[in-house]
Amino acid sequence: MTASTPSAAPQRGLAPKWKVLISVIFGIFMVILDTTVVNVAFRTLSSEFNASVNDAQWILSVYVLALGISTPVSGFLAERFGIKKVYLVALSVFVLGSFLCGIAPSNNLGLLIAARALQGLGGGLALPLGTTFIFSEFPPEEQGMALGFFGIALVIAPALGPILGGWLVDLNLWRWIFFINIPIGIVGVFIGTRWLREHKSDRAVPLDILGLITSTLGFGAVLYAASIAAENGWTSAPVLSWFAVGAASLIALAIVELFVAKEPLLDLRLFTKPIFLIASFVGWVSVVALFGAEFLMPLYLQILRGRTALETGLTLLPLAIAAGVATPIAGKLYDKVGPRVLVVSGFSLLLINTWQLAQIKADTPISWILFLIALRGLALGMTVQTTLVTALSVVPLPKLARGSALVNSTRQVVQSIGVALLATILASTLSTSTRDLQVQFREPPTSASSAKAPVFGLCETPGVPAAENIPAAARAAPPAAQAQIRAGVQQACAEQVAGFEKTYQFTFYVALLAIVLGAMLPGWPFKWAGRRAADAPAPAAGH
Repeated sequence: MTASTPSAAPQRGLAPKWKVLISVIFGIFMVILDTTVVNVAFRTLSSEFNASVNDAQWILSVYVLALGISTPVSGFLAERFGIKKVYLVALSVFVLGSFLCGIAPSNNLGLLIAARALQGLGGGLALPLGTTFIFSEFPPEEQGMALGFFGIALVIAPALGPILGGWLVDLNLWRWIFFINIPIGIVGVFIGTRWLREHKSDRAVPLDILGLITSTLGFGAVLYAASIAAENGWTSAPVLSWFAVGAASLIALAIVELFVAKEPLLDLRLFTKPIFLIASFVGWVSVVALFGAEFLMPLYLQILRGRTALETGLTLLPLAIAAGVATPIAGKLYDKVGPRVLVVSGFSLLLINTWQLAQIKADTPISWILFLIALRGLALGMTVQTTLVTALSVVPLPKLARGSALVNSTRQVVQSIGVALLATILASTLSTSTRDLQVQFREPPTSASSAKAPVFGLCETPGVPAAENIPAAARAAPPAAQAQIRAGVQQACAEQVAGFEKTYQFTFYVALLAIVLGAMLPGWPFKWAGRRAADAPAPAAGH
């Protein structure tokens, strides 16, 4: 790829590379924020659009599917049309999708779902290209630091989503969950137009049609199967069918990319590089151990402890703060000592932390949970971006966009499967009576006016004595019926606590695997010669 070169005259103000970093952080922050802010409003959206749980689930599922389908093609589009142009178009598509989501009439769920698909398509193209911009603009000895600062957006945005979403839902301003993206996106496109530099292949890059078809079918089918596995069961016909379609398509994709395509959509030969393979594998493990497990704590706080969405978001905020502090520091250390010590140390901390989380009970003090969450944030900051920069460190610059697309595509699939697996383990301890009880409690409200249902926790409801902890609707029942309901609630609490313990124990062993794999990465205590030296000497870069 070639880039437009700036004038040799001395630069005033911020250096171009920092402008690029700021511009990318601005745009990607918006995209990542949206991945969690909508989750909080799911109950309200179900009510507003008078949709069943299964129909409303597409509001979330179609976004993930669109992300998974568009991410693999981002590298090709960047090489063919220019990374700056594709990135700005992607942000614009995301903003358009946000606008359409916000104006969708309450009697048109289909428009909302289609608009969410637009958001996912734009986000799926933008996310991997943001990383490519940073690698292209920063010299090798500064790329860990730059991606560390970039990682702040990756860890803080998902944590702010529940807070912002919960606040807007409480104010009955759910449409602003989407409208908030519009001014941010417009500013992001504006500064991107001014600050980003174009990088484009010197030759006409052909489209790998077979690779596009098989990747779309493969990633789409697997992501959809993962999204319904926990609800339908892993052995149900729909789940097995979609997984079979996905697996067959991904096998076909591998054959096409390795033996048929002259210009593969996804360069699978990158996995022949040991560092890329190990770092990618550690990255896959990390998203299961870290991000997958993070979906557990909101469930614990809301289902068991009766916290609102806003209170849950505020409780999880220490994770984002700790990760935001650790990520840029880890980036600077990466440039000096390499990935091994950071990954091993981070997952060692995660190992201890996960074992502690496996011991939490129904009455564990929230203050102790806040401390554990902050420790988890430190582990996240030391590992997730480190594995990403390590994998891409051995990718030649001309292949960087496709390498980033490959890493991001595979991480999305592994994360979706990991979350579905954890949800299945969590539900494995529940009896039939407890499942029926939970279905009864989580029925969506039938009107917008009742969207803000009374808060209730299976183990604890703030402000309600333990002996009276039953759903508000059941308090008018006869005493004998109340006693029966209370016994069922207590049984559900005990089973759920056992489920959380079992699930966190699983992530404990996943973290243990990550430590072993992380020890195989380069770096201290052996000589660390920098980014490109980790694979092979590269020609002198023009930085």
